[in-house]
Amino acid sequence: MFTRLIARRPPQGLARAYATQARGRSELLVKRPDDVVITFAKRTALGRARKGQLADVPVDELLHALFKATFAKTKLDPAKIEDICVGTCHPPSPLYVSRAAAIAAGIPVEVPISTVNRLCSSGLQAIATIANSVRTQQIGLGMAVGVESMTLHPRPTPEIVSGVSENAQAHDCVQPMGWTSEMVARAYDVPRQKQDEYALISHTRAAKSIKSGIFSEEILPLEIRGKVISVDDTVRPGVTLESLASLKPAFMEDGASTAGNSSGIGDGAALCILTTRARAEKEGLEVLGKYVTSSFVGVEPRYMGIAPVAAIPKVLEKTGLQKEDVDVWEINEAFASQFAYCVEQLQVPIDKINPNGGSIALTHPLGMTGTRQVVTGLAELKRRGADILCTSMCIGSGMGGAAIFVNEARP
Repeated sequence: MFTRLIARRPPQGLARAYATQARGRSELLVKRPDDVVITFAKRTALGRARKGQLADVPVDELLHALFKATFAKTKLDPAKIEDICVGTCHPPSPLYVSRAAAIAAGIPVEVPISTVNRLCSSGLQAIATIANSVRTQQIGLGMAVGVESMTLHPRPTPEIVSGVSENAQAHDCVQPMGWTSEMVARAYDVPRQKQDEYALISHTRAAKSIKSGIFSEEILPLEIRGKVISVDDTVRPGVTLESLASLKPAFMEDGASTAGNSSGIGDGAALCILTTRARAEKEGLEVLGKYVTSSFVGVEPRYMGIAPVAAIPKVLEKTGLQKEDVDVWEINEAFASQFAYCVEQLQVPIDKINPNGGSIALTHPLGMTGTRQVVTGLAELKRRGADILCTSMCIGSGMGGAAIFVNEARP
């Protein structure tokens, strides 16, 4: 449920830089030269883990193809990029492979790069990192990326020493995500049928979107090993409530989370280019949207999945928005248990949330999702001719994130 939070004023020296915050919907729609804007937002097609079209494509090869396709599409001079941040979770030596991919794609060696891992929100964290660098004038133009190959680099089992594990909350924060799903379902009374019903909404919407070709507006086709990859292969058509009910529990014998009502395991990447409005206008770059702000919170690790219920009110408070001001919501469907709980606690109309399906149907490549939600949400706002996007997700170990964006592209 929504709780009132105390708004904190930024230091006086940063007041102008944060002028778009804590003013409400009408002020967020005002265009200012120092706004942090998004001039490009695309994603790769998603690949089903182990059996899909990206199953044998390592992160460096995927990033290399994405960078090259981005420059071919935008005609942007790679030398104009001043920093890159890649959100990713589990590939070994992620900074090395990301920088190698960037250099091989034609990005000059003088352009620095960093990687960030905030698990399920890594892609959003990459956007926030670049946005804040632009906002504080450390850079003028940067690139934020989210990427994951869950086929080649599945979640490793965290290991903590006994002295740490003796703390109950510390013990809980390294448990498998499926376990936390079951804990949420039991603590907040989310029965199996309700989970399947919410999962069916995701599967049905995603299948309809695939059939209509809606996702082609947000997918950047990639050529990898002589093959063009441009359509998600993760969505399963023909899912019914009966077929979902027939699936066995995936994590606990007496549990309710299944392969059908939990987010899929997948591979993919997404990318956003950010700069100031003044620079975008000077260089003739199309402005797709505006980054406003983001929030990250911690919650009880055992109930990790409920975190959007804490993160969303915080970001709304920071921006002066009411939930009714938000036109489209992209709330990650890690598990139907936590998604159902969040939707019902937030009391947001379901037609505004993940209107083209979510991670239960599309899959949830961990590092990619936070960036993909922005790409998907902005594309939907453009189709609707609407304004405000809120993205949110729970984060492994017991955290949550949320962010506000403003659409500036019209149909």
